[in-house]
Amino acid sequence: MNYLVCEKPGTFKLKEKEEPVRNGREALLNVKKVGICGTDLHAYSGNQAFFTYPRILGHELAAEVVEIDSNSQGIRAGDNVVIMPYISCNKCIACRSGKTNCCTSLKVLGIHTDGGMQEKITVPVDLLIPAKNLTYKEMAIVEPLAIGAHAIRRALLQSGETIVVIGCGPIGIGIMKLAQIAGIKVIAIDVHQLRLDYAKDKIGVNYVVMANEDAVNTVHGITGGDMATAVFDATGNKKALESGPDYMAYGGRYILVGLYNGSLVFNHPAIHARETTVLCSRNATLEDFEQVISILEKKDFPVDSFITHDVNYKDMITHFDGWLDPVNGVIKATVSF
Repeated sequence: MNYLVCEKPGTFKLKEKEEPVRNGREALLNVKKVGICGTDLHAYSGNQAFFTYPRILGHELAAEVVEIDSNSQGIRAGDNVVIMPYISCNKCIACRSGKTNCCTSLKVLGIHTDGGMQEKITVPVDLLIPAKNLTYKEMAIVEPLAIGAHAIRRALLQSGETIVVIGCGPIGIGIMKLAQIAGIKVIAIDVHQLRLDYAKDKIGVNYVVMANEDAVNTVHGITGGDMATAVFDATGNKKALESGPDYMAYGGRYILVGLYNGSLVFNHPAIHARETTVLCSRNATLEDFEQVISILEKKDFPVDSFITHDVNYKDMITHFDGWLDPVNGVIKATVSF
């Protein structure tokens, strides 16, 4: 069978190998569609934390079951499934507390172990989520939207709040739309006008703000001086992360969704005066996946505009470099198998 491997930064290869053989705790799956994540882009660029090469990328996965034993979910051969790509130990303190998303020995498909950019894959049955009512396009974006859903749940947002989301990439866009569905007013901030235009025109955010020296004053004016009760960073950019509290109301929350591979510096008097709650949000749980699947089943998310680029896996290598540049209008790219 065919597979795509990132052999080293900047280098993909299309190769062949034998089909995988499952054990009794696993299912054999046909991979149908793979979403391209910021993690994949960073891995290709050589600046992804905790990463080794060569690696088969891909953790935003839509698949069809080929072989599976009898299981508690009633999943059978021929069923469509979303894969929750987080392999947790189910024994550590985080897992015992229901926080499998931050298991102390967590392994993520496509990052710590080989992922889904291959025609067939075997995964533990307990990572499969039935998705009978979703298309492959919808299935492939469940995981990134679940990350947004988890961040929103961490923030304990209430209807009527006004939030700032920094970063109009796929994760940020997901946070914006899911928050809107929950009755939240959204201010989007980004450095790229094309992405701000998408957030305004396709997602319908309430306000868009260019990330420049006037951004804080602009948010101040929009909110009547109150600022945002919650600020989400979905960039992973050091400058953006460190400036996030500037948009936050007194008594507000700051949610770090993007990951920066290094130290961050905050002005302590400024965050102390606000009695800032700082929250990190990592990955997602089964509850978040199920919530997103329910939203997608209701057709409440603009999937067709969100997925801006889609290619066959045999053509991916020639397109991947272009997906690194937001100027090309990329929001979410997917690869079809």
